[in-house]
Amino acid sequence: MPVPNHKRTDLSGMQVVILCGGKGTRSYPFTEYYPKPMMPIRGTPILVHLMKIYAEQGITSFVLAAGHRKEMLHDYFEGRFQQWDIRIVDTGENADTGERILNCSPYLTNTFFATYGDGLGNVDLAELLEFYQRSGGMAAVTSVPLRSQYGTVEFDQANRVRRFIEKPVIAEYRINAGFFVFDAHVFEHWKGKNLETEVLPALADEGMLYTYFHNGFWRSMDTSKDQQELEKLVENGIGPWQQLARSRV
Repeated sequence: MPVPNHKRTDLSGMQVVILCGGKGTRSYPFTEYYPKPMMPIRGTPILVHLMKIYAEQGITSFVLAAGHRKEMLHDYFEGRFQQWDIRIVDTGENADTGERILNCSPYLTNTFFATYGDGLGNVDLAELLEFYQRSGGMAAVTSVPLRSQYGTVEFDQANRVRRFIEKPVIAEYRINAGFFVFDAHVFEHWKGKNLETEVLPALADEGMLYTYFHNGFWRSMDTSKDQQELEKLVENGIGPWQQLARSRV
């Protein structure tokens, strides 16, 4: 929650790169015809839900790193959301995640945000940016507690089952949730094609990468089951990923 009497960082004028070009094989057959970020939640693409997280906190300049089925992005956004500045960049049909962000670099200035096109969270973006600025690094990645995809069994010393816990949160381990902040000069240190296995580890090796802890809502949509679960969370047209932004209105 916002700190009382604390002047919050102004996010207007900043940009966010959203990865929209992957083939999303785990979401087949939808992704045979559409980019994965176009998968709907209650009739609205998850990409739009994600963009609203940024827009409601003051960021309305979007660079969509397109690739697979990029024409669907052009068709969808033509004539829509004219209050936003949306640039769709063809980053290559088979480009990897790190390559896609790098290919957007000619359109980026100063510090910028970036994230995946299939993850939603009520991340405090001003607080994230302030954390990044205090860190002195060139990049920050938001991390969240690991949520097991399986239920766990708790038992005593005699192996007597005490209880079942469905998809528990394992607080001592954290995972990459996207919602990055990068300095524009980070591309001078950009090594590799894959963001997760090459670019970020290289930045970490150079001591340039920090992690911002987010303990609020975050979910990714990898499969149709995830889509169904996210749809169940929407009440009166509002999902839990919007609640922080709306609390400031």
